[in-house]
Amino acid sequence: QVQLVESGGGLVQAGGSLRLSCAASGRTVSTYAMGWFRQAPGKEREFVAAMNWSRGSTYYDDSVKGRFTFSRDNAKNTGYLQMNSLRPEDSAVYFCAYSPLGASMDQLAYDFWGQGTQVTVSA
Repeated sequence: QVQLVESGGGLVQAGGSLRLSCAASGRTVSTYAMGWFRQAPGKEREFVAAMNWSRGSTYYDDSVKGRFTFSRDNAKNTGYLQMNSLRPEDSAVYFCAYSPLGASMDQLAYDFWGQGTQVTVSA
């Protein structure tokens, strides 16, 4: 079992920034990946970013490239999603997820999910 706890969501004006955190605990494997997904009301959950944890290699959806940065603190087993230049269309519940298979844009690759944190960007 792997547990994921997200934090850092909130309300921000357009153009502002937020940093989300995802702390992983439990039986992680060395080749695991952490991913961020988001779901807006009435929409399907979509990929945002992912990281192969051991190598630190990152992948981003085109909609967030250049604005979002995924980093990690190995000692704390925590991933961070720094979100800058936020737009109203970034408003959603953000979820972090764990995959034992490596980074993927496919939600089916992720076995464990956090509870989600709300991000609201006002115009």
